Amino acid sequence: MSEQGNVTISERIGKDIIAAMKAKDEHVLTTLRMVKSALRSKEIDKRQPLTDAEEAQILTTLIKQRRESVESFSKGGRPELAEKERLEIAMIEGYLPQSASEDEVRALVEGAIKTLTDDSGGVKLGPRDMGAAMKVVQQRIQAGGLRADGRMVSEMVKAELAK
Repeated sequence: MSEQGNVTISERIGKDIIAAMKAKDEHVLTTLRMVKSALRSKEIDKRQPLTDAEEAQILTTLIKQRRESVESFSKGGRPELAEKERLEIAMIEGYLPQSASEDEVRALVEGAIKTLTDDSGGVKLGPRDMGAAMKVVQQRIQAGGLRADGRMVSEMVKAELAK
């Protein structure tokens, strides 16, 4: 699952499906086929090729679904199923850009809020500016080629605006 040049997520998944078939690795094969199917379905709905950002968004959604399943299986006393979902999360995450660290996200949040404060003529921002701040922070995260957990980002923005 190494990053080669300008290969799309779909192309990498296609190559890895072939490798999994040759290795007769059923779990990897099933997971990758499911991911490829989700990407293909969205592409058909859109009626044109997906952008890298759209592909990444679909994978993020799949990971979020798996995390919810892990929680449900753990509460339901099914650790073997929770572990299977965790393995799938790790596999899918391998196709996404690197996840931003908490410090990187905090720096982006502080920078975005400082920029918004400067743009508003030095007026102190408050909780009502949450939407605008989140939009700027998300754009900066994407521009940096990173990804970050939305809940963590929103908590940091909320805390920063409350100062």
